[in-house]
Amino acid sequence: MGMTITEKILAAHADKSFVEAGEIVDARIDLAMANDITAPLSLEEFEKVGARTVFDPEKVVFVLDHFTPNKDILSAENCKKIREFSKKHNIVNFFEGGQCGIEHALLPEKGLVVAGDLVIGADSHTCTYGALGAFSTGVGSTDLTYGMVTGRIWLKVPDSIKFHCHGKWPKWITGKELVLYIIGMIGVDGALYSAMEYTGEAIAALSMDSRFSIANMAIEAGGKNGIFHVDDKTKAYMKEHAARPYKAYESDTDASYRDVFEIDVAKIGFSVACPSLPSNVKDAGELGKIDIDQVVIGSCTNGRLEDLEMAASILKGKKVAKYTRCIIIPATPAIYGEAMRRGYFQTFLDAGCIISPPTCGPCLGGHMGILAKGERAVATTNRNFIGRMGHPESEVYLAGPAVAAATAIKGKIARPEEVI
Repeated sequence: MGMTITEKILAAHADKSFVEAGEIVDARIDLAMANDITAPLSLEEFEKVGARTVFDPEKVVFVLDHFTPNKDILSAENCKKIREFSKKHNIVNFFEGGQCGIEHALLPEKGLVVAGDLVIGADSHTCTYGALGAFSTGVGSTDLTYGMVTGRIWLKVPDSIKFHCHGKWPKWITGKELVLYIIGMIGVDGALYSAMEYTGEAIAALSMDSRFSIANMAIEAGGKNGIFHVDDKTKAYMKEHAARPYKAYESDTDASYRDVFEIDVAKIGFSVACPSLPSNVKDAGELGKIDIDQVVIGSCTNGRLEDLEMAASILKGKKVAKYTRCIIIPATPAIYGEAMRRGYFQTFLDAGCIISPPTCGPCLGGHMGILAKGERAVATTNRNFIGRMGHPESEVYLAGPAVAAATAIKGKIARPEEVI
Protein backbone atom coordinates (compact mmCIF):
# COMPACT_ATOMS: atom_id res chain seq x y z
CA MET A 1 0.00 0.00 0.00
CA GLY A 2 1.22 3.50 -0.86
CA MET A 3 1.31 6.62 1.29
CA THR A 4 -0.17 10.11 1.08
CA ILE A 5 1.91 13.30 1.17
CA THR A 6 1.13 13.72 4.86
CA GLU A 7 2.13 10.15 5.68
CA LYS A 8 5.39 10.48 3.74
CA ILE A 9 6.39 13.64 5.59
CA LEU A 10 5.65 12.09 8.97
CA ALA A 11 7.48 8.89 8.05
CA ALA A 12 10.57 10.83 6.99
CA HIS A 13 10.60 12.84 10.22
CA ALA A 14 10.12 9.69 12.31
CA ASP A 15 12.93 7.93 10.40
CA LYS A 16 10.52 5.27 9.17
CA SER A 17 10.03 3.82 5.71
CA PHE A 18 6.28 3.49 6.17
CA VAL A 19 3.54 4.84 8.44
CA GLU A 20 -0.22 4.52 8.31
CA ALA A 21 -3.24 6.34 9.71
CA GLY A 22 -3.71 5.84 13.45
CA GLU A 23 -0.05 5.07 14.14
CA ILE A 24 1.73 7.08 16.86
CA VAL A 25 5.10 8.48 15.80
CA ASP A 26 7.89 10.34 17.57
CA ALA A 27 8.98 12.86 14.95
CA ARG A 28 11.62 15.55 14.74
CA ILE A 29 10.38 19.05 13.97
CA ASP A 30 11.76 21.71 11.65
CA LEU A 31 10.13 24.68 13.36
CA ALA A 32 8.29 25.50 16.60
CA MET A 33 6.30 28.73 16.70
CA ALA A 34 4.29 30.68 19.29
CA ASN A 35 2.72 34.12 19.53
CA ASP A 36 2.14 36.76 22.19
CA ILE A 37 -0.89 34.91 23.61
CA THR A 38 0.37 31.33 23.56
CA ALA A 39 4.09 31.79 24.22
CA PRO A 40 3.89 33.02 27.85
CA LEU A 41 2.38 29.71 29.04
CA SER A 42 5.04 27.80 27.11
CA LEU A 43 7.76 29.86 28.76
CA GLU A 44 6.30 29.16 32.21
CA GLU A 45 6.43 25.43 31.48
CA PHE A 46 9.94 25.84 30.12
CA GLU A 47 11.03 27.13 33.53
CA LYS A 48 9.05 24.47 35.44
CA VAL A 49 10.78 21.58 33.66
CA GLY A 50 14.18 23.14 34.33
CA ALA A 51 15.15 23.46 30.68
CA ARG A 52 18.37 25.35 30.07
CA THR A 53 18.00 26.19 26.40
CA VAL A 54 15.90 25.56 23.30
CA PHE A 55 16.82 22.74 20.92
CA ASP A 56 17.85 25.19 18.17
CA PRO A 57 17.64 29.01 18.45
CA GLU A 58 17.13 29.24 14.68
CA LYS A 59 14.14 26.88 14.71
CA VAL A 60 12.10 28.48 17.49
CA VAL A 61 9.96 31.40 16.30
CA PHE A 62 8.07 34.04 18.28
CA VAL A 63 5.64 36.37 16.51
CA LEU A 64 3.97 39.08 18.59
CA ASP A 65 0.92 39.60 16.43
CA HIS A 66 -2.35 39.12 18.34
CA PHE A 67 -2.69 42.00 20.82
CA THR A 68 -0.02 44.21 19.27
CA PRO A 69 0.61 47.08 19.06
CA ASN A 70 0.06 46.39 22.77
CA LYS A 71 -3.56 47.08 23.63
CA ASP A 72 -3.19 47.04 27.43
CA ILE A 73 -0.79 46.41 30.30
CA LEU A 74 -1.23 42.63 30.28
CA SER A 75 -0.40 42.34 26.59
CA ALA A 76 2.63 44.57 27.10
CA GLU A 77 3.84 42.39 29.98
CA ASN A 78 3.38 39.23 27.89
CA CYS A 79 5.43 40.70 25.07
CA LYS A 80 8.12 41.78 27.51
CA LYS A 81 8.45 38.20 28.83
CA ILE A 82 8.87 36.82 25.33
CA ARG A 83 11.33 39.55 24.38
CA GLU A 84 13.50 38.89 27.43
CA PHE A 85 13.40 35.12 26.83
CA SER A 86 14.42 35.65 23.21
CA LYS A 87 17.36 37.82 24.23
CA LYS A 88 18.51 35.30 26.83
CA HIS A 89 18.33 32.32 24.47
CA ASN A 90 19.49 34.11 21.32
CA ILE A 91 16.27 33.38 19.42
CA VAL A 92 17.00 34.33 15.82
CA ASN A 93 13.43 34.60 14.55
CA PHE A 94 11.78 36.98 16.99
CA PHE A 95 9.33 39.37 15.33
CA GLU A 96 7.62 42.43 16.78
CA GLY A 97 6.92 46.05 15.93
CA GLY A 98 7.77 47.10 12.41
CA GLN A 99 9.21 43.66 11.63
CA CYS A 100 6.08 41.82 12.73
CA GLY A 101 3.19 40.57 10.65
CA ILE A 102 0.40 38.08 11.18
CA GLU A 103 2.31 34.88 11.89
CA HIS A 104 0.82 32.59 9.25
CA ALA A 105 1.47 35.11 6.48
CA LEU A 106 4.86 36.13 7.87
CA LEU A 107 6.57 32.74 8.21
CA PRO A 108 6.14 31.66 4.55
CA GLU A 109 7.02 35.16 3.38
CA LYS A 110 10.26 35.03 5.40
CA GLY A 111 11.11 31.64 3.91
CA LEU A 112 11.01 29.93 7.29
CA VAL A 113 8.79 27.10 6.01
CA VAL A 114 9.36 25.02 2.88
CA ALA A 115 7.91 21.87 1.32
CA GLY A 116 8.49 18.70 3.28
CA ASP A 117 8.86 20.46 6.64
CA LEU A 118 7.18 19.41 9.86
CA VAL A 119 6.05 22.52 11.72
CA ILE A 120 4.21 22.86 15.01
CA GLY A 121 2.74 26.07 16.31
CA ALA A 122 0.87 27.10 19.42
CA ASP A 123 -1.92 28.47 17.25
CA SER A 124 -4.63 26.41 15.58
CA HIS A 125 -4.14 28.05 12.18
CA THR A 126 -0.58 26.78 11.88
CA CYS A 127 -2.11 24.42 9.29
CA THR A 128 -1.70 27.32 6.80
CA TYR A 129 1.76 26.15 5.72
CA GLY A 130 0.32 23.05 4.08
CA ALA A 131 -0.10 25.27 1.02
CA LEU A 132 3.66 24.86 0.55
CA GLY A 133 3.53 21.07 0.77
CA ALA A 134 4.60 21.03 4.44
CA PHE A 135 2.97 19.19 7.33
CA SER A 136 2.02 21.90 9.80
CA THR A 137 -0.41 21.73 12.68
CA GLY A 138 -1.44 23.53 15.83
CA VAL A 139 -0.52 22.23 19.28
CA GLY A 140 -1.11 23.32 22.86
CA SER A 141 1.33 25.60 24.64
CA THR A 142 2.67 22.78 26.82
CA ASP A 143 3.17 20.53 23.80
CA LEU A 144 5.05 23.40 22.20
CA THR A 145 7.36 23.53 25.22
CA TYR A 146 8.24 19.88 24.62
CA GLY A 147 9.04 20.71 21.00
CA MET A 148 11.08 23.78 21.94
CA VAL A 149 13.21 21.76 24.36
CA THR A 150 13.60 18.45 22.51
CA GLY A 151 13.09 19.31 18.86
CA ARG A 152 10.54 16.47 18.64
CA ILE A 153 6.81 15.87 18.93
CA TRP A 154 4.49 12.88 19.41
CA LEU A 155 1.80 12.71 16.75
CA LYS A 156 -0.91 10.32 15.66
CA VAL A 157 -0.77 9.91 11.89
CA PRO A 158 -4.03 11.35 10.52
CA ASP A 159 -6.08 9.67 7.85
CA SER A 160 -6.45 11.66 4.62
CA ILE A 161 -9.39 13.09 2.72
CA LYS A 162 -8.91 14.07 -0.91
CA PHE A 163 -10.72 17.07 -2.43
CA HIS A 164 -10.36 16.84 -6.19
CA CYS A 165 -11.40 20.16 -7.69
CA HIS A 166 -12.11 20.77 -11.35
CA GLY A 167 -13.86 23.32 -13.55
CA LYS A 168 -13.32 27.00 -14.32
CA TRP A 169 -13.21 29.60 -11.57
CA PRO A 170 -15.90 32.30 -11.90
CA LYS A 171 -14.81 35.93 -11.58
CA TRP A 172 -14.23 37.10 -8.00
CA ILE A 173 -14.37 33.55 -6.61
CA THR A 174 -11.24 32.54 -4.67
CA GLY A 175 -9.91 29.82 -2.41
CA LYS A 176 -11.86 31.38 0.48
CA GLU A 177 -15.17 30.64 -1.21
CA LEU A 178 -14.00 27.09 -1.91
CA VAL A 179 -13.00 26.30 1.66
CA LEU A 180 -16.23 27.80 3.04
CA TYR A 181 -18.17 25.70 0.53
CA ILE A 182 -16.32 22.57 1.67
CA ILE A 183 -16.87 23.31 5.37
CA GLY A 184 -20.55 23.89 4.64
CA MET A 185 -20.64 20.56 2.82
CA ILE A 186 -18.85 18.34 5.38
CA GLY A 187 -19.42 20.28 8.62
CA VAL A 188 -17.11 21.59 11.33
CA ASP A 189 -16.16 18.05 12.31
CA GLY A 190 -16.29 16.54 8.85
CA ALA A 191 -12.50 16.23 8.63
CA LEU A 192 -11.89 15.51 12.30
CA TYR A 193 -8.19 14.76 12.84
CA SER A 194 -7.72 14.25 9.10
CA ALA A 195 -5.35 15.61 6.48
CA MET A 196 -7.32 17.62 3.92
CA GLU A 197 -5.48 17.07 0.63
CA TYR A 198 -6.27 19.25 -2.40
CA THR A 199 -5.74 18.18 -6.01
CA GLY A 200 -7.09 18.83 -9.51
CA GLU A 201 -6.92 21.32 -12.33
CA ALA A 202 -8.86 23.96 -10.39
CA ILE A 203 -6.36 23.81 -7.54
CA ALA A 204 -3.47 24.11 -10.01
CA ALA A 205 -5.10 27.30 -11.34
CA LEU A 206 -5.17 28.93 -7.91
CA SER A 207 -2.62 31.49 -6.72
CA MET A 208 -0.47 30.77 -3.69
CA ASP A 209 -2.45 33.41 -1.76
CA SER A 210 -5.66 31.43 -2.32
CA ARG A 211 -3.96 28.17 -1.39
CA PHE A 212 -2.80 29.66 1.91
CA SER A 213 -6.42 30.68 2.61
CA ILE A 214 -7.68 27.14 2.01
CA ALA A 215 -4.99 25.45 4.11
CA ASN A 216 -5.55 28.01 6.86
CA MET A 217 -9.13 26.89 7.45
CA ALA A 218 -8.52 23.14 7.67
CA ILE A 219 -9.02 23.45 11.42
CA GLU A 220 -12.50 24.92 10.85
CA ALA A 221 -13.50 21.53 9.44
CA GLY A 222 -11.82 19.76 12.35
CA GLY A 223 -8.80 18.88 10.21
CA LYS A 224 -5.35 18.11 11.56
CA ASN A 225 -3.71 19.74 8.56
CA GLY A 226 -4.32 20.95 5.03
CA ILE A 227 -1.89 19.86 2.31
CA PHE A 228 -1.20 20.69 -1.34
CA HIS A 229 0.97 19.06 -3.96
CA VAL A 230 4.11 21.02 -4.87
CA ASP A 231 3.81 22.42 -8.40
CA ASP A 232 5.58 25.14 -10.40
CA LYS A 233 3.76 27.92 -8.51
CA THR A 234 4.88 26.47 -5.19
CA LYS A 235 8.45 26.14 -6.42
CA ALA A 236 8.45 29.72 -7.72
CA TYR A 237 7.18 30.98 -4.35
CA MET A 238 9.86 29.10 -2.44
CA LYS A 239 12.56 30.24 -4.86
CA GLU A 240 11.54 33.86 -4.21
CA HIS A 241 11.20 33.59 -0.43
CA ALA A 242 13.27 30.67 0.90
CA ALA A 243 17.02 30.20 0.99
CA ARG A 244 17.16 26.56 2.02
CA PRO A 245 16.49 23.25 0.25
CA TYR A 246 13.13 21.52 0.35
CA LYS A 247 11.66 18.08 -0.26
CA ALA A 248 8.55 17.75 -2.40
CA TYR A 249 6.42 14.68 -1.71
CA GLU A 250 3.67 13.23 -3.92
CA SER A 251 0.88 10.92 -2.83
CA ASP A 252 1.14 7.42 -4.27
CA THR A 253 -1.56 6.30 -6.68
CA ASP A 254 -2.48 3.47 -4.32
CA ALA A 255 -2.52 5.63 -1.18
CA SER A 256 -5.50 5.14 1.14
CA TYR A 257 -8.06 7.92 1.67
CA ARG A 258 -10.91 8.04 4.14
CA ASP A 259 -13.04 9.91 1.59
CA VAL A 260 -12.68 11.44 -1.86
CA PHE A 261 -14.81 14.42 -2.89
CA GLU A 262 -15.23 15.72 -6.44
CA ILE A 263 -15.96 19.46 -6.59
CA ASP A 264 -16.82 21.61 -9.60
CA VAL A 265 -15.61 25.09 -8.64
CA ALA A 266 -17.88 26.68 -11.25
CA LYS A 267 -20.82 25.81 -8.97
CA ILE A 268 -19.46 27.24 -5.71
CA GLY A 269 -20.87 30.76 -5.80
CA PHE A 270 -20.21 33.48 -3.22
CA SER A 271 -20.07 31.33 -0.08
CA VAL A 272 -20.77 33.18 3.18
CA ALA A 273 -20.66 31.50 6.61
CA CYS A 274 -23.52 32.84 8.71
CA PRO A 275 -23.53 33.04 12.54
CA SER A 276 -22.38 31.23 14.49
CA LEU A 277 -20.54 28.36 12.78
CA PRO A 278 -18.18 28.28 9.78
CA SER A 279 -20.36 25.47 8.41
CA ASN A 280 -23.55 27.58 8.31
CA VAL A 281 -22.88 28.49 4.69
CA LYS A 282 -25.25 30.27 2.33
CA ASP A 283 -24.79 32.22 -0.90
CA ALA A 284 -24.35 35.96 -0.51
CA GLY A 285 -27.31 36.43 -2.85
CA GLU A 286 -29.62 35.01 -0.17
CA LEU A 287 -28.48 37.49 2.48
CA GLY A 288 -28.91 40.88 0.85
CA LYS A 289 -31.37 42.27 3.40
CA ILE A 290 -28.99 42.02 6.37
CA ASP A 291 -27.57 45.35 7.58
CA ILE A 292 -23.83 45.28 8.35
CA ASP A 293 -22.11 47.59 10.84
CA GLN A 294 -18.49 46.59 10.20
CA VAL A 295 -16.40 44.99 7.46
CA VAL A 296 -12.94 43.57 8.17
CA ILE A 297 -10.62 42.71 5.29
CA GLY A 298 -7.48 41.07 6.68
CA SER A 299 -6.34 38.24 8.99
CA CYS A 300 -4.12 35.18 8.47
CA THR A 301 -6.80 33.93 6.09
CA ASN A 302 -7.26 36.88 3.74
CA GLY A 303 -4.85 39.72 4.45
CA ARG A 304 -2.50 39.00 1.55
CA LEU A 305 -1.82 41.12 -1.53
CA GLU A 306 -4.33 39.32 -3.77
CA ASP A 307 -7.06 39.99 -1.21
CA LEU A 308 -6.22 43.70 -0.97
CA GLU A 309 -5.98 43.98 -4.76
CA MET A 310 -9.44 42.48 -5.17
CA ALA A 311 -10.93 44.71 -2.48
CA ALA A 312 -9.32 47.82 -3.98
CA SER A 313 -10.63 47.01 -7.46
CA ILE A 314 -14.18 46.91 -6.10
CA LEU A 315 -13.85 49.91 -3.77
CA LYS A 316 -12.14 52.16 -6.34
CA GLY A 317 -14.26 55.24 -6.98
CA LYS A 318 -16.85 54.11 -4.44
CA LYS A 319 -17.65 55.07 -0.83
CA VAL A 320 -18.17 52.94 2.23
CA ALA A 321 -21.83 53.12 3.26
CA LYS A 322 -22.77 55.60 5.94
CA TYR A 323 -22.92 53.93 9.37
CA THR A 324 -20.72 51.04 8.13
CA ARG A 325 -17.06 50.80 9.16
CA CYS A 326 -14.51 49.14 6.87
CA ILE A 327 -11.16 48.12 8.38
CA ILE A 328 -8.30 47.04 6.11
CA ILE A 329 -5.50 45.00 7.75
CA PRO A 330 -2.52 44.06 5.55
CA ALA A 331 -1.03 40.85 6.94
CA THR A 332 2.68 41.81 6.91
CA PRO A 333 4.86 44.91 6.55
CA ALA A 334 5.91 43.72 3.08
CA ILE A 335 2.27 43.40 1.99
CA TYR A 336 1.54 46.75 3.61
CA GLY A 337 4.35 48.44 1.68
CA GLU A 338 3.47 46.86 -1.66
CA ALA A 339 -0.21 47.74 -1.29
CA MET A 340 0.80 51.33 -0.58
CA ARG A 341 3.15 51.45 -3.60
CA ARG A 342 0.41 50.10 -5.86
CA GLY A 343 -1.98 52.83 -4.76
CA TYR A 344 -4.43 50.57 -2.94
CA PHE A 345 -4.14 52.64 0.23
CA GLN A 346 -5.29 55.80 -1.55
CA THR A 347 -8.25 53.87 -2.93
CA PHE A 348 -9.12 52.63 0.56
CA LEU A 349 -8.74 56.07 2.12
CA ASP A 350 -10.78 57.76 -0.61
CA ALA A 351 -13.53 55.19 0.01
CA GLY A 352 -13.54 55.96 3.74
CA CYS A 353 -11.80 52.84 5.01
CA ILE A 354 -9.60 52.57 8.11
CA ILE A 355 -6.12 51.11 7.48
CA SER A 356 -4.58 49.19 10.36
CA PRO A 357 -1.01 48.02 10.93
CA PRO A 358 -0.52 44.24 10.62
CA THR A 359 -2.29 42.56 13.53
CA CYS A 360 -4.71 39.74 14.29
CA GLY A 361 -6.66 42.40 16.15
CA PRO A 362 -10.42 42.07 15.67
CA CYS A 363 -10.38 38.47 14.39
CA LEU A 364 -10.29 37.05 17.92
CA GLY A 365 -12.01 39.98 19.61
CA GLY A 366 -8.64 41.38 20.60
CA HIS A 367 -8.64 45.01 19.51
CA MET A 368 -8.77 47.27 16.42
CA GLY A 369 -12.46 46.61 15.74
CA ILE A 370 -14.47 45.09 18.59
CA LEU A 371 -18.22 44.70 18.04
CA ALA A 372 -20.87 46.10 20.36
CA LYS A 373 -24.07 44.34 21.40
CA GLY A 374 -26.32 43.74 18.41
CA GLU A 375 -23.73 44.69 15.79
CA ARG A 376 -23.02 42.58 12.72
CA ALA A 377 -19.76 42.22 10.81
CA VAL A 378 -18.70 40.70 7.53
CA ALA A 379 -15.09 39.58 7.84
CA THR A 380 -12.53 37.75 5.72
CA THR A 381 -11.40 36.03 8.93
CA ASN A 382 -11.81 32.35 9.78
CA ARG A 383 -14.18 32.00 12.75
CA ASN A 384 -17.62 33.34 13.59
CA PHE A 385 -18.42 31.68 16.91
CA ILE A 386 -20.59 33.50 19.47
CA GLY A 387 -18.66 36.46 20.84
CA ARG A 388 -15.69 35.83 18.52
CA MET A 389 -15.30 39.49 17.55
CA GLY A 390 -16.69 41.17 20.62
CA HIS A 391 -20.03 41.19 22.46
CA PRO A 392 -21.68 37.74 22.73
CA GLU A 393 -24.80 39.23 21.15
CA SER A 394 -22.91 40.47 18.09
CA GLU A 395 -22.72 38.45 14.85
CA VAL A 396 -19.96 37.65 12.37
CA TYR A 397 -20.41 36.56 8.76
CA LEU A 398 -17.36 35.05 7.05
CA ALA A 399 -16.74 35.88 3.39
CA GLY A 400 -14.10 36.38 0.73
CA PRO A 401 -12.61 39.78 -0.11
CA ALA A 402 -14.98 40.49 -3.01
CA VAL A 403 -18.14 40.05 -0.95
CA ALA A 404 -16.56 41.95 1.96
CA ALA A 405 -15.70 44.95 -0.24
CA ALA A 406 -19.11 44.96 -1.91
CA THR A 407 -20.78 44.76 1.50
CA ALA A 408 -18.80 47.77 2.72
CA ILE A 409 -20.16 49.82 -0.18
CA LYS A 410 -23.77 48.70 0.12
CA GLY A 411 -23.97 48.45 3.91
CA LYS A 412 -25.69 45.11 3.44
CA ILE A 413 -24.29 41.72 2.43
CA ALA A 414 -23.71 42.02 -1.31
CA ARG A 415 -22.23 40.26 -4.31
CA PRO A 416 -19.63 42.36 -6.19
CA GLU A 417 -21.75 42.71 -9.35
CA GLU A 418 -24.34 44.60 -7.25
CA VAL A 419 -21.97 47.54 -6.69
CA ILE A 420 -19.83 47.62 -9.84
